[in-house]
Amino acid sequence: MTGDGTAGGNGAGSAGDDTAGENTVRENAVGDDTAGHGAAERGTAGHGGRRSGRGRGRGGGDDGSREQSMVPRAEFRSYYGRPVLKPPVWEWKIPAYLFTGGLSAGAALLAAGADLTRRPRLRRAGRVGGFAALLASMYLLVADLGRPARFHHMLRVAKPSSPMSVGTWILVAYGPGSALAAAAELVPAAWRATPAGRLLRLAARPAGLSAALFAPGVASYTAVLLSQTAVPAWHDARRELPFVFTGSAAAGAGGLGMLLTPVTEAGPARRFAVAGSAAEVVASRLIDRRPGFVTRAYTTGRPHRLRKASEYLTLAGAVTALTLARRSRTAAAVGGLALMAGSVLQRFGTFEAGVTSTEDPAYVVGPHRERLDARRAQRDGE
Repeated sequence: MTGDGTAGGNGAGSAGDDTAGENTVRENAVGDDTAGHGAAERGTAGHGGRRSGRGRGRGGGDDGSREQSMVPRAEFRSYYGRPVLKPPVWEWKIPAYLFTGGLSAGAALLAAGADLTRRPRLRRAGRVGGFAALLASMYLLVADLGRPARFHHMLRVAKPSSPMSVGTWILVAYGPGSALAAAAELVPAAWRATPAGRLLRLAARPAGLSAALFAPGVASYTAVLLSQTAVPAWHDARRELPFVFTGSAAAGAGGLGMLLTPVTEAGPARRFAVAGSAAEVVASRLIDRRPGFVTRAYTTGRPHRLRKASEYLTLAGAVTALTLARRSRTAAAVGGLALMAGSVLQRFGTFEAGVTSTEDPAYVVGPHRERLDARRAQRDGE
């Protein structure tokens, strides 16, 4: 009886040690993989030192170490599932601002080309439409900032290392040319013969060319601004986002020209739209095919649906520009609307991908762990 009881007590004690060891493994594995491997050895010591010794002797750890892991690799979980990064506080106004700013820049480029090739209707559509988009863009930006004085405060300094500061000054340099060129198109016919009217018409071409000079910066600086943040999805796509945004700006501006210009003058707008659509779709596909976990922010959920709808609309608009829009004003208008809608959805999809990547801790810790593993493997190889 006494021998049986002793044996039973030892068995219970061994089971308790094993349970405690397993709990230690679970707790340590979440915080540190290396500590998890050590805890695994201590937890399995109750089953016999020879088993643990064989694991070390064979040295087959999947992380490049000489220890045999006895537990599966733990997945990261933050405290109470809370985000590691603070999600962007921006509302829908910011992706709308990204679209209208790009649309204005693309329209300014298109208007300058139309002016040089003597296409007055396309020039007027580009100048007036581009300035209207600029006004909408400035309103959305100031409304999201909450106080107009905050934009004014950005003009107190010029920091080349700050994308926000550089973008602010690009807008300041771009705005007057766009406004002056649009004013020349909107001046009443009765005032055109006056000295002020003639002066305004003479200044219109230099003003339009000035706006076109700064237009590429206006179209792309917002992509640089997003990619320089800590948001994983935006930062990981920092090489492709400028091409996505500039291509989207060209596609949207070409769609605007197709919508507002007769078919006989809209040839440059159609070609501009097709070139922009190709650049946008190719750059967007490159983001989808990037290796790594962060790509899932673009290829799953709501961001994926928005970007896929954008791709369908953009491709449909580009095909229409190449075919039916060359003969039918109605088809040109429908194709132009499709291109502009695709440009809008591209900005909203990219914005949603960034928000998604900050809400899930795995998008922050996963890439960091991959970099650590790569460094560890490189160090072990040396």
